[in-house]
Amino acid sequence: MDLGKREVYCEDAIAWLSKSPARGASFVASLPDISEFTNHTLAEWKSWFENTAQLILEKTDPNGVTIFYQSDIKHEGTWVDKAFLCQKVAEKLGHELLWHKIICRSPAGTISFGRPAYSHILCFSKKLRLDLSKSSADVIAEMGEKTWERGMGVNATSMIAKFISQQTQTKLVVNPFCGEGSMLLAANEMGLDAIGVERSPKRAEKARNLK
Repeated sequence: MDLGKREVYCEDAIAWLSKSPARGASFVASLPDISEFTNHTLAEWKSWFENTAQLILEKTDPNGVTIFYQSDIKHEGTWVDKAFLCQKVAEKLGHELLWHKIICRSPAGTISFGRPAYSHILCFSKKLRLDLSKSSADVIAEMGEKTWERGMGVNATSMIAKFISQQTQTKLVVNPFCGEGSMLLAANEMGLDAIGVERSPKRAEKARNLK
């Protein structure tokens, strides 16, 4: 299988999405949590999160998929469920939930404090419907190797890239907030073209060159 092409833009993901419609693309996104918004209240961050999720869903090809990889947070004694936020926006826009997987960040039974021991992976589409005979595991026991602390593990990126390649007609994956590019690499290895957007020049450079 030939490797896909890769482009990485070093700029703000919201600005890029607003001006650059990537036609015919599926999107994979892991939106930042409130820890990266030091001047925002929880309500302000939730508003930002929902507006950004909406923008990504609106840019996705109707026959493609939007996949969110999100870890919940525990904030001032409350649980912030990012999967709920994603589903609320998708329902408003008429995007159906095709699957909802859990990937373990720590072994089952581990007690966690600031962040839960698992992450959500949710897949939405406007028009695509799945062949249930091609279903895969709903619980992924291990994240696999990561290139950096906030990155998606290789087990998640490989599963997502394989799904997009085999069960959609889209040949382009767009990954706003791409970090060091592990999702871009996984897409390329499945023969998919990939576009990443990352504000940090250091991480953007790593994303361009990750092998």
